[in-house]
Amino acid sequence: MRVCIHAVGRMKAGPERDLAARYLDRFAKTGPALGLEWAGVAEIPESRAQDAAGRKLEEGRKLLDAVGTGGTLVLLDETGVALGSEAFAAKLTQLQDIGSRHVWFAIGGADGHDPDLRPGAALVLSFGAMTWPHQMVRIMLAEQLYRATTILSGHPYHRA
Repeated sequence: MRVCIHAVGRMKAGPERDLAARYLDRFAKTGPALGLEWAGVAEIPESRAQDAAGRKLEEGRKLLDAVGTGGTLVLLDETGVALGSEAFAAKLTQLQDIGSRHVWFAIGGADGHDPDLRPGAALVLSFGAMTWPHQMVRIMLAEQLYRATTILSGHPYHRA
């Protein structure tokens, strides 16, 4: 199963980008043995629409264009379900088991995701009720993807 991150906005060079890249590189190296292939990060610019609803709509359309037909969508949103690391790893396995070929983890813009995206998402995932900067969300997602591979392979990185 191919795994991709779709993010609104660019991550500038710096320690946050380096840390996200470190975990994504680890995921890329450990995932293939489990059938998880790292497909990269797709970044789109923030919408310049006049209002929040217009921005979310435009960004949502670009996300759906990227996912296409047959892609599985996971939205990252503070109102989503909060999973523990083991449950997150199990969810990745479940997505594989149901035949998902390409999973897109979507990090929305400053206004969040278009609400019309929610019904079509396989999962709306939260890293807690707090609002996080997009750079931190990308780092946390990257680390959890890597952690999931260590859980699924029995590696001692994850100690419960």
